[in-house]
Amino acid sequence: MSRDFYHTGLEVSRSEVRTLIDGMGPGDHFYVDYEKGADGNDGNSWGRALRTYSEAIRRVTSNNNDVIHIDGNQEIMELGMVTLDKNRVHTVGHNGALGHYGPGARINIGLTTDVLDIALFKNTGVRNTFTGIKFSSNNTKDIARHTVHEAGEYARYRNCEIVKISHLADGDAADLLLQGDSAQFYETTIGVSSLPTVGAVRRPNVLCYYLAGKRPKDVLFRQCLFPKMAGNAAAMMVYITNTQCIERWIMFDDCTFINNVAAAADPNYAVGVSGAQTVGVVILKNCTSILCDLMVQGAVGIYTAGPVPTAATSGIAVTA
Repeated sequence: MSRDFYHTGLEVSRSEVRTLIDGMGPGDHFYVDYEKGADGNDGNSWGRALRTYSEAIRRVTSNNNDVIHIDGNQEIMELGMVTLDKNRVHTVGHNGALGHYGPGARINIGLTTDVLDIALFKNTGVRNTFTGIKFSSNNTKDIARHTVHEAGEYARYRNCEIVKISHLADGDAADLLLQGDSAQFYETTIGVSSLPTVGAVRRPNVLCYYLAGKRPKDVLFRQCLFPKMAGNAAAMMVYITNTQCIERWIMFDDCTFINNVAAAADPNYAVGVSGAQTVGVVILKNCTSILCDLMVQGAVGIYTAGPVPTAATSGIAVTA
C-alpha cells in the first residue's frame, strides 16, 4: 500500500486497515486503550497504549502522517473538548466492522466546566482523516451544543458516527457544526433517530455556520445517513444559517434523510436555509427524504437532481 494511501480518495477496506495494524502505514503509530492503557506510557504499541485520545493527539507530530489506533472494546471518556490543530493525522478505530454506524471505537464527553468546550471534538488541521470512530456527547452545559466542530481543511470522515444526545430543545445545537473547507464525509451517520427534538426548534443534525469570514466551502457528503425523531414540524436535518454561509458549493450525493416513523411530527423540510444563497450553491444529487414534507426549502441557490420520490414519502422543491 502506498504511503500516500490517505490521500488517494480510495474507499477504506478491512484489508487496508489490517495493513495499518501490521505497521505498514505512514508516519509513527500511537495506540489508545481506555481500559488497559495509561497516559504515562509511550503509546507505541497495544501493550504500552495510552488511555485517552487527547493524549494521543498531544504526542503526534504535525505533517508526519502519524496514525492513532483506538481500541474498540470500551468507550473513551474525555474530560474536556479535544482539539486537533495538527496536520495529516489519521485516526483509525478497531474492533468494529466498517459501516454507516455502530463503530467499536467510541469517544464520549460528559459534563465539563471549561467555557470553551463547545463540542466533544474540534478539528482545525489540514488533511486529517477519521475512520470507524463514533463521536458522542451528552454534555448538558449551555455552550456545549455540538459533538463535532469541523473547522479544518480537507478533512475526511469515513464510516463514522456523530451523535449529540443532549440539547434537544436548542435550535442552535447540532450533532455536527460545519465550518470546514473541503471537508468530506463518506458512509457516515450524523444524528440520532431515537431521541425526539423538543419544542418548535430546528435542532438540525448538521448546522452550517458562517462567522468572521469562516464558512463551509466545497463540502461533500456521500452515501451518508441523517436520522432524526422530530418532535415538531420545525425540526430539520440540515440548516444553513446565513445567505453567505456556503462558499462555492456543498453537495449531498446519494444521502438519505430519515424521520422516525414514531416521531410526533414530520419536518417541513429535510434541508433548510435562512435565505437565498449568494456566494455558493447547495446540491442534492440522488437523495431521499423519508417522512419529511419536502426535501428542501425553496430558496435560490438550492438544486436537486435525480429520481423524484413518491409523495407519500417525500417531496422535492427544485429551484435555481
